[in-house]
Amino acid sequence: MSRITSIEQLEAIYSGVAEASTAKVTDRITPEYRRLIEGSPFVALATSGPEGLDCSPRGDLAGFVRIHDHSTLMIPDRRGNNRVDSLRNIVRHPRVALLFLIPGVNTTFRVNGRAFLDTDRALLDSFAVEEKTPRSVMVVEVEEAYFQCARALIRSELWNPNNHRSPKEFPTPGQVLAALSEDRVGGEAYDHEWPQRAAKTMW
Repeated sequence: MSRITSIEQLEAIYSGVAEASTAKVTDRITPEYRRLIEGSPFVALATSGPEGLDCSPRGDLAGFVRIHDHSTLMIPDRRGNNRVDSLRNIVRHPRVALLFLIPGVNTTFRVNGRAFLDTDRALLDSFAVEEKTPRSVMVVEVEEAYFQCARALIRSELWNPNNHRSPKEFPTPGQVLAALSEDRVGGEAYDHEWPQRAAKTMW
């Protein structure tokens, strides 16, 4: 093993940054970047806290991330498991990173900034879906925004339907829970009941 232990070593290996890699970076949401945000139904949210780092999926109807102005994004916190790992981190340490994905499009979009949580009733109501409101809205103050080149998605063939795997090849959530809890929770009943339970609590 040959470990890199200094920035000098790292930069000696990865030298020469193309102009396009820096020209794409901005501190605001441009009209072009707006279209990427509005077309995305999925965002990976990265946060940090005293316990370490966390990365959480956020999915909703395309365009669910609201562009409040050229430097502010708003993300509703929909129903989940109530662990609030990401939200707890934001309260204690506001730095966040977002990675937007658009099905079928290999270009991704990234935002780095600071966030806070807002529970203003009018704001929550404005994000209602099927008359159900989020319990909080994450307000992201954009510090850095840029698109990511397509290489990772091209290499992975992420959107190639020929590479889709059957869920039957992998352990189910119920099986994972049963194995980790010595059968206290999970199992076939969990897997059988989950789709109906999720449908009732989607928003």
